[in-house]
Amino acid sequence: MTIGTGGVLPHRGSRAGGDVTTVGFMLVEQFSMIAFSSAIEALRLANRAAQRDLYRYSLWSENGKSCQASNGVEVQVGGTFGETETLDMLIVCGGVDIQRYDHRSLQTTLRRSCTRGSAIGAVCTGTYVLAKAGLLDGYRATIHWENVASLSSEYDQLEVGSDLFEIDRNRFTCAGGTAAADMMLSLITRDHGTDLAAAVAEQLIHHRIRESGEGQRMDLRMRLGIAHPKLLHVVDLMEKTFAEPLASQDLAEAVHLSKRQLERLFLKYLGRSPARHYLCIRLEHARHLIRQTAMPLLTIAIECGFASASHFSKAYVDHFGHPPSSERKQPKCEGKPHSVRPMAAKTGRTLELADRR
Repeated sequence: MTIGTGGVLPHRGSRAGGDVTTVGFMLVEQFSMIAFSSAIEALRLANRAAQRDLYRYSLWSENGKSCQASNGVEVQVGGTFGETETLDMLIVCGGVDIQRYDHRSLQTTLRRSCTRGSAIGAVCTGTYVLAKAGLLDGYRATIHWENVASLSSEYDQLEVGSDLFEIDRNRFTCAGGTAAADMMLSLITRDHGTDLAAAVAEQLIHHRIRESGEGQRMDLRMRLGIAHPKLLHVVDLMEKTFAEPLASQDLAEAVHLSKRQLERLFLKYLGRSPARHYLCIRLEHARHLIRQTAMPLLTIAIECGFASASHFSKAYVDHFGHPPSSERKQPKCEGKPHSVRPMAAKTGRTLELADRR
């Protein structure tokens, strides 16, 4: 399936006059479709609600050819990153396996645009590209919750949080997914007022514009499907202390239970022991680090509370069915842009991404 740019023309000149903001969406291979569409639709609907152009948006890719999203949909663009010239705002649209692709031409474009006064933003894992370009130094930023630990470990000087989105002066980043809509609605509020943002939210069937500081992840009560307050408190402790695991006795005492009572709670509601649940949390975190960073396996093992590489490897095999080293056997694409491409969906259909008014 291919999406075309339709009636949205690429902006190749200087900034538009008046109060029209020119926005360029920088599409990175395997970008998140939901994050991209949430962001661009907010702008389209702002134009529709205002009954005039407030935002003029355009799409760009590394080679000027259509770019494939992680769901297999290909999106047509108006040109290459290097052809963007001057835009008021550039938004990097990231997605899965962001580290596998070469971003040097995009980084050059972002730095050049920054020196010209453009605002620079990102949705989903696009934050990684901004960090690699050195454009987040001294700014608050966020990224999808699965990537927070890996980004923080690779760029330990950055102030990376786990909020839905961050708008810090002329930098803005978000977690991805529908958080992109909340970020854009916040920018629309800043530029054009709450009434317009509320009208856009209603068109999106977005019942509440979420604040930037709201957490990304679903509440533990909803995520686990349990309501027992003491059990929820212990699981929360586990997720916060995976690097230095607490003893089962300490966890039990934290909620005024005996070790045996805590074990019974876990078996009743989660079907496994506290130790097993703790181990699963640590191993899931380790897998995120292995897939998203170049950290040595021993370092990852230590960061996830394992005393030795052999203990970590055995636990990993028991849980996932393969050793941690196998997670890194796929070839990297640094210096070879877009050389790894999953099969595109073949439906023979073309959809037009037009500004339907």
